[in-house]
Amino acid sequence: MLGVDIPGNKIGEVSLSYIYGIGRSLAKKILKEAGVDKNKKLNEMSLEEINAITELLKQHATGGALKAKVKMDIKRMMDIGCLRGIRHKQGLPVRGQRTKSNARTRKGKRKTVANKKIEKK
Repeated sequence: MLGVDIPGNKIGEVSLSYIYGIGRSLAKKILKEAGVDKNKKLNEMSLEEINAITELLKQHATGGALKAKVKMDIKRMMDIGCLRGIRHKQGLPVRGQRTKSNARTRKGKRKTVANKKIEKK
């Protein structure tokens, strides 16, 4: 479905969440609009039900298109020089988290800075 290998042995709500950009709540909404039971497994669904779900999924930005949009949004912020763009450039947390004691995921492994040695006279 939409170029993503979706497990057929899981319930529809969980299976659809394997697509980038589709979470559990959006999967519930799509299944409800398609008229499919959310607890029905994907391999138990009929071809008409799967086609209805696919048509509804095409209305949402998913997968590669969504990844490209997010990348372009970040690049735009960096180009205009807004705070979020500057934080992205510096590799620091973007959403206001503290950096003195945390933020190791964003900043990377600790770099030890050695003290200057005092010369003896």
